[in-house]
This record gives sequence, structure tokens and C-alpha cells, in this order.
Amino acid sequence: MDRIELQKVLEAAAKERGCSVAALDFDEDDNVIDVTIAKVEGSVNLGDCEFVHRAVLAAFDRDVEDYALTVGSAGISGAEADALLKDMEEQE
Repeated sequence: MDRIELQKVLEAAAKERGCSVAALDFDEDDNVIDVTIAKVEGSVNLGDCEFVHRAVLAAFDRDVEDYALTVGSAGISGAEADALLKDMEEQE
């Protein structure tokens, strides 16, 4: 996955939600990506994390790129955000 393109997608999606990318971490194989977003005013909510996550999914095909992605905030870990999102999807 092209890191520059990923950074562009992340920054654009985060900005659209009034957020910024606070951290972007990769595992040693570059296929597990952990993104942390933040807001200057207010708190990052699950909808913000979901929006950024979906923007990356739309831009990069997971079957082609072979990556795992978590998006969270300083107040909630990526794993916690994933669990909340899964619960929400199951309730729909």
C-alpha cells in the first residue's frame, strides 16, 4: 500500500469530520495499520472513526492490498472502536 496515498485519504476523511490524524502506525510487515484521530474542539465519536475507516476501505481494496485497519481516538483504542462498530452493525 502506498503510504503517501493512504496519508492523503486519511487526512481528507478526517478533515471532513473536523478531525486530524494524530498518529499512523504500521506493523513490521506494513499490513496492519492503526490510525488515531483527534479533534481540537470536542470529542472524536464512533461516527468519526467509522467515516475515516470506510474512506480507507473505499480507496484501497483489502483483497488486493492485504491489510488490516483500525481507527480510534486517544480516548478509545482501535480495538474498542472495532468492538463498538461490530455491536452497532449487529443491532441494525
